[in-house]
Amino acid sequence: MAVEEAREAEAAEGAAATASESASAPVSASASAEAAAAVAAQTLYSIAPGYTLNVRSGPGTQYRLIRTLAPGSRVPIFCQRPGETISGPYGTTKIWDNIEVGEYVSDAYVHTGSDGYVASRCA
Repeated sequence: MAVEEAREAEAAEGAAATASESASAPVSASASAEAAAAVAAQTLYSIAPGYTLNVRSGPGTQYRLIRTLAPGSRVPIFCQRPGETISGPYGTTKIWDNIEVGEYVSDAYVHTGSDGYVASRCA
């Protein structure tokens, strides 16, 4: 009987370890799925038709030019911050859109459907 009880205890320990491993795996998979869903759900905004848009390292034309976006491009807006006032096809604004880490474009060239902030302020 003692051997049978020992086997049952070992089986219970093994089941507990497997359950513990299984419980932690879905959390990681769940977190990855949530991150992927957040990226997929990110709203993309069109830049003004016919314009090539400069992407800068900060919220103003005095910041380094990083790259340009081709006409017809769409961009996410992760956060927004005030900066240099710019006039463009969508009005005059001091709002700059953060489209990637360390990359900004003037909101005057991005069709957000609003004259104000559409995302949280950048920290």
